[in-house]
Amino acid sequence: MNLAFCPLASSSQGNSYVIKSEDTILLLDAGITGIRIEKALKFLKVRERYVKGLLITHEHIDHVKGASPVLTYAPWCNIYCSKGTAANIKSKVSTMTDERTCIVNTKKSFMIGDIEVKAFSVSHDAKEPLAFSFKKNGKKISVVTDTGKVTEEIQKAIADSDILVIESNHEENILLYGKYPYHVKRRILSDEGHLSNVAAGECICNFLKSLKTPKIPYVFLAHLSQENNTPQQAILTIRNILEEQDLYIGKDLRLDVIDSEEVNDFIVI
Repeated sequence: MNLAFCPLASSSQGNSYVIKSEDTILLLDAGITGIRIEKALKFLKVRERYVKGLLITHEHIDHVKGASPVLTYAPWCNIYCSKGTAANIKSKVSTMTDERTCIVNTKKSFMIGDIEVKAFSVSHDAKEPLAFSFKKNGKKISVVTDTGKVTEEIQKAIADSDILVIESNHEENILLYGKYPYHVKRRILSDEGHLSNVAAGECICNFLKSLKTPKIPYVFLAHLSQENNTPQQAILTIRNILEEQDLYIGKDLRLDVIDSEEVNDFIVI
């Protein structure tokens, strides 16, 4: 079996994803309650003994809320994160121990079970935040959220992915004229904030143009703000950007928005 992917949740309220091979289950972030994660895994027929890793991108609560119960639920699961993230989540993850904490960096890939994992840096207001890609049998999944800009490192790390999850947090005009305080707007719009629909669209264009093998990748828009975006607006903005570059949904990519509440079955590459 090749890689499979299922988002459990993705929004400003909470984020969590499952990456699966035949023998290995990985969780990427646990920003929803442990009860929701456990219920979703049972729906997906995931057995807890196969959950081998919980990868944490950074310390914000919408990425670590359910980490403690996950470690209790899955006794063979270790936490994988940067040194900076580890130092900043100890007070939030009561079941975290040194023995179950694996510090990763961006210099080399590593294996969890039969899945190859590569971490890469993102630009966010956290201590050593990371994004991750996952590979097996020549198939690749990349997940990039919580970054204020798309760097050359990010663009290189996501290259040739079969599934790309990219943050499309806000429509800039909605944010600018919305009710958020000025300092919050500045944070979101900064290079250490979140990607706009336009930034996501430009990233997707560059990604599609750099594909080295013929494929029609899945692209999922993630971490949409409930105040400053809608799925319809995100799709509209990104479709316009794609079509300006002669790229078309259905022909060059499959594009969808991750539902912040509903869990569907695995997408197998």
